This record gives sequence, structure tokens and C-alpha cells, in this order.
Amino acid sequence: MRLPAPGAARTERDVVALGIIFAAILLFVGTGSSVLPHVVHHLISGEGSVDALLTNALLLNIALIIFGWRRYVDLMREVAARRDAETAALRLADTDALTGLLNRRSFDVALARLAAATGQRDGNLTLMLIDLDRFKQANDAHGHHVGDAVLIEAARRARAMLPADAVLARLGGDEFAALVPFARGTDCTGHGDRLATGIGEAIALPVHCDDHTVVVTASIGLACLAITPASATADVVATLTHQADVAMYQAKKGGRSRHCWFEPAIEDDMLARNRLEQAIRQGVHNGEFRPYYEKQIDLASGAITGLEMLARWHSPERGIVGPDVFVPVAEEIGVMPALSESLIRQALVDAGEWAPHLTLAINISPVQLRDPWFAQRLLKLMVEARIPPHRLDIEITEDSLVENLPMVRSLVTSLRNQGVRISLDDFGHCASSLAHLRALPFDRIKIDRNFIAGLGRNRDSNAMVEAISSLGRGMDLPITAEGIESPQILDELRKLGTFLGQGYIYGHPLSAEDLRDELAAQSLLAVSPRPAATVPDSRTA
Repeated sequence: MRLPAPGAARTERDVVALGIIFAAILLFVGTGSSVLPHVVHHLISGEGSVDALLTNALLLNIALIIFGWRRYVDLMREVAARRDAETAALRLADTDALTGLLNRRSFDVALARLAAATGQRDGNLTLMLIDLDRFKQANDAHGHHVGDAVLIEAARRARAMLPADAVLARLGGDEFAALVPFARGTDCTGHGDRLATGIGEAIALPVHCDDHTVVVTASIGLACLAITPASATADVVATLTHQADVAMYQAKKGGRSRHCWFEPAIEDDMLARNRLEQAIRQGVHNGEFRPYYEKQIDLASGAITGLEMLARWHSPERGIVGPDVFVPVAEEIGVMPALSESLIRQALVDAGEWAPHLTLAINISPVQLRDPWFAQRLLKLMVEARIPPHRLDIEITEDSLVENLPMVRSLVTSLRNQGVRISLDDFGHCASSLAHLRALPFDRIKIDRNFIAGLGRNRDSNAMVEAISSLGRGMDLPITAEGIESPQILDELRKLGTFLGQGYIYGHPLSAEDLRDELAAQSLLAVSPRPAATVPDSRTA
């Protein structure tokens, strides 16, 4: 059965109500003309009689008129309420409820319309994509109501900086977009730079909400196209959006809190980055990342005491790739935990073939330190590989401690309770190095390689290494010097204290196969079956 449209139903009800009123009025005129004179005469003089039936009919007729009129008024109110609700629904569908700006749906429509209008004037259209930097951290730290206040204020400040004919929208989350039309011959770059600078400076001003003061910055990507009547098509709209998005990517990559114009070279860079991300994901899936090992040497005896695991990517297209290329990208795209766990698993298996006194040092990324279950997974891998905990040395950089000291403390405590050793890597890199030594129970210090590189050539480097050596002796902490690349540096270290050392002077990092051959030549491979690793019960540790 086909239902009538809502508008048709309302019209039908209106006609019925009006019909009832009209019929009642006609009936009132017909009956009232004969009954009312008798009723009035009877009420004034008391003489004569009144036809009760006609009088009742007249009264019912009056009641019907009143009822019909009230029904009509109610219907009119209902129609007005429905009209207001429909208007509000349309407004909500087209605007962002929080900021009152256009939303993504309506912005796409506005972009197409403004492009067509600009094309009719042979003008230029500039699109600005505005993304708030580190908004999520502020939102998580202070609560959603503070985050909402930041978004509302950012929208207000951006709107105040834009010309009257510009269109501003919130695309979602912490991302905004602004459309600014310019007349033909206008210096779009100059005007766009001034607008973007003004918006960026305005958004960067502190936002005060309750007892909180929040400061966020903005990364802005800009693109400008000259539009003619013939070119004002959907393809132009898509091109403008894509170019502004590419420019914003470059602004983010350049350090945030800045604006950037689209350039073809930027797009090439972004495409290369996308290909790299896809290759890394595929490489993790295919097992292309492999552990390499750098020897750790007792400087006094020259004997190998352990090996540090370093990651290398055996890419089918790029060859052997170092960690400086893939680690930052892997952390950003979220595959670092899986990649690192795969490397650790391989390294633990390799370490099972070495002489039992050789240790395995593993660097832990900041991403893994934020994982509350990392310690449990690491211990599980050790049990599977049958590696005793005392053979494992976990290296944590000072930068990681700055990011999340409480969680790192929990991780360090858990691992040390099981017998795993913990080293503070890049010691001296941060101003709070001594505070970190007091805050956490480390088993070893690794001196930042920048100090080692200056030995024999820089008096400050010698003084710093000597001071760290004295500190280690005073705190009963052994010290490792990394980055030893020349006999001169090696001689200086031997003068300054007792160290373990590692660096290219002892050879470049080796693959598992090459290391096995070298250890075999020095009789440093395991000669008996590996004992099962025992992990103490954390309840009794």
C-alpha cells in the first residue's frame, strides 16, 4: 500500500478542519436566525416558549464551531513545529554541532558551488586545510570538555582572521578547512601567506578553560588554482583538495606549527613515503627484518663479553636498509611492536647457540615502553628460546625516560625482578641524566657516543668521560663506551677507566650466519644442550 506524503496528509487535515468550521458556521446561521430571536425575547420578557430541540442544536453548533477552531489552531501549531524541526534537522545536517561551522558534507557542496562561482569570474580559489597539532594529547590530559573549548575557540579565531566571503568548515576531529576566493590577478601566495600566518598565530594563543590553560598550534596546507568556466568541474575540486592535503602533510613533516604551499616535489615525497610504509608493512609480514650483532669487548682483555642486537631490513627493492630509515616510520604507522618482537625472537634463538657467558643486549623503543604487557611478552619469548634472564641486557635511552617515567619504572622493576639486566643508554645526552640514575635501578651505563667521538681531540669530552667513569665506580655501575672507531679513542678510554667497548674498530655489525662463523673460530659457540630457562615467580621475587 502506498502511503501519502507527510505534506499531503497535513494539507488533508487542514482542509477537513476548515470544512468542519465552515459547515458549523453555515448551520449556525441557518438555525440561529430562527432560534436566537425567540431565545432573546424569552430571556428579556419572559413571554413565549423556546423550542428545546432547536436550542440544543444551536448550542451544539456553537460548541462545534469552538472545537473546530481550536482543532484548526492546534493543527497550525503542529505544522509550525514540524517546519521548525525540519529546519533544525537541515541545519544540523549541514553544520557542525560543536562549532556551528559547516561540516564535511556541506563543505563539499560549498566547495563545488564556490568553484563554479569563481570560475564564472575567471578567479582564483585557495583552499587551506588546518590541523591542530597534538590536540589529542591535550584532550586526553584535560578532558573532553576542555578539548571542546579548544575546538570552539580555534574555530572562532580562524573565522575572525578570514575575509567575509571565505567559507570555514570543521571537517572532523581537529581538522578545519577554509575556502578563500580571489579575483583574477590577485597575489594568492602573498595573501594566503598572511592569512595562514594570522590564523596560526591566533590559534597558538593560550586557551583558558576552568583551571586549565591549553596551548595548541596549527599545521596548515595551502593550494591555489586559477579557475575558468570550462575548468570548474568536479576534477578541479578533487585536485584542489588533494593538493592542500599534500601541503598539510609537508607542514606536519616539517615540524608542525607552520604552513606550507603545495608543490609537485612534495607530492613525489609523499608518494615515496607511502611506498615506504607499504614496503615496511609487507616486510614485517614477510620476515624481511633481521637481527645483526655488534660485538661488545672488554677493553682490558680484548675478549668478547656480549653482543648488541641491531636491526637491518633486507628489502627486495632497497637492499640492506639501516634502522635510521625504517624505525621512525615503523613507529608512526604502528608496526614497531610486531617488528621488534620478531627481531627479539630471532635474536634469542641465535643467542642460544652462543657460549653461555655471552650476553645479548637489546634496545627497546619508546613505543614498546608504553606497552604495559611488554615485560610479560619478553619473558615468554625467553622461556620459549630457553635463554636465562641474566644473559639478557635491555637498553633504555634517556629520551624514553623523559616521555613516561612511571611506566618505565614499572617495566624496569618487573624485568629486574626476573633477573634481566637494565642499561641506561646514551647517558649524558639529557640534562637530567643524574636524576634518571637515582630514579631507576640500572645495572649499567652506556656513554653517549658523541662524548666518545671527541676523546683525544676535545678536552670537554675527556673530562665528561672521566667524570662518568668516576660516577660509575662510585655507584658500582659498570660502563660501556659505544662508538669506538679509532685506535686513538681506544687508547684514551684505557687511560680513563675500565670499560666495555663497542664500535667499528672491532668490525661492522654481523649477520647471524657471519657471527656464528666468527664465534666458532674463537670456540665461543655452545658445546652442550641449552638448559631450560627459569623465570622466577613474580609473587616471590
